[in-house]
Amino acid sequence: METLRFSIYVLAFLIALALIFDFMNGFHDAANAIATVVSTGVLKPHTAVAMAAAFNFVAILVFQLKVATTIGKGTIDPSVIDHYVVFGALVGAIAWNLLTWYYGIPSSSSHALIGGLVGAAVAKAGTGSLIASGLIKTILFIVLSPLLGFIFGSIMMVLVSWIFVRSTPRRVDKWFRRMQLVSASMYSLGHGGNDAQKTMGIIWMLLIAAGVSTTSDPLPIWVVISCYTAISLGTLFGGWRIVKTMGQRITKLKPVGGFCAETGGAITLFLATAMGIPVSTTHTITGAIVGVGASKKMSAVRWGVAGNIVWAWIFTIPASAFVAAIAWWIGTMIM
Repeated sequence: METLRFSIYVLAFLIALALIFDFMNGFHDAANAIATVVSTGVLKPHTAVAMAAAFNFVAILVFQLKVATTIGKGTIDPSVIDHYVVFGALVGAIAWNLLTWYYGIPSSSSHALIGGLVGAAVAKAGTGSLIASGLIKTILFIVLSPLLGFIFGSIMMVLVSWIFVRSTPRRVDKWFRRMQLVSASMYSLGHGGNDAQKTMGIIWMLLIAAGVSTTSDPLPIWVVISCYTAISLGTLFGGWRIVKTMGQRITKLKPVGGFCAETGGAITLFLATAMGIPVSTTHTITGAIVGVGASKKMSAVRWGVAGNIVWAWIFTIPASAFVAAIAWWIGTMIM
C-alpha cells in the first residue's frame, strides 16, 4: 500500500467531519421529504420522519454510485485534493447549513458542498483545478432541477384533476391520504440515493489523496454503509424549523397536492441520480410545490416567500465557497 500522505489521525478526523456533514444534510433536508405529508395532516411529524429515514437507507439497495463518482472524481482535479482542501470544503458547507437551518431557509446542502469544494480548491490552486464538465452539469441543474420539479408537479396536478373530475372532494382527500404515503416514501428514497452519495464522493477523495485508494479502485462498502446510515440518522432527528416554510408558507397544500408535489420531485431525483448528477433535493421539492400551487392559480403561490428562497439558492455556492477558502487557509495553519 502506498504510504499515507498525511496522518491517519487527520484522515480519521476528516472522515468523521464528512459524516457529520452527512448527518446535518439529513437533518437539514428532512423537511424536503416530510413537509408536505406533515402539513397535509396525513402523518404526525415523528412518524413521517421515521418513514423518511427508513427510505433514506433503503436507497442503498436501489441506486448505483454514479453521483458519488461525479463528486469524487468529476468536480476537482484529483491531484489538487489534500486534507486542507477537504477540510475547507466541509467547514464551508457545514457553516452555510447551520446558518440557513437557524433562520429556517430551505437552502441546498448539495450546492453548499459543491461551493465548499470550489472555494477550497481555487484558494489552493486557482481556477485551473476545476473540472469544467462536472461543474457545468451540476450548475446547470441548479436551474433545471426546480424547473423539472415544477413541470412534473404541475403535470401531475393537472392529470389528477382530470382523472378525478367527477369524484367528490371527500373521496379524493381520502384516496390521496393513502397515496401520499407512497409518494413521500419515493421522495425519501430519491433523497437518500442522491444526497448520501455526495458525502461518499468526499470520503472517496480523501482516501485517494491519502494513498489508501486509487482512482481505479471501487468505493469501499464501509463508506457506502456509513454515509447512508449518517444521512438516515440526520433525517430521523429532523430539521423542524424548515418544515413550516416548505409545507405551508409557499402554498397551502391538501393531500392531493402533496402527492403531486412529492411524485413530481421524486421523478426528478430518480432521473438525476440515474445520470450521476448531484442535484438539490430542496430545489427540486420547492419547484414541485410551486408547480402544484401554480397549476391551480398563480395567486395560490406566495411568490415573495418563493423569491426569498431563490435568493438563498443564488448565494449558496459563492457564500460557502468564500467560507471554505478562509477555512482552507486556517487549516493550513493548524493541521
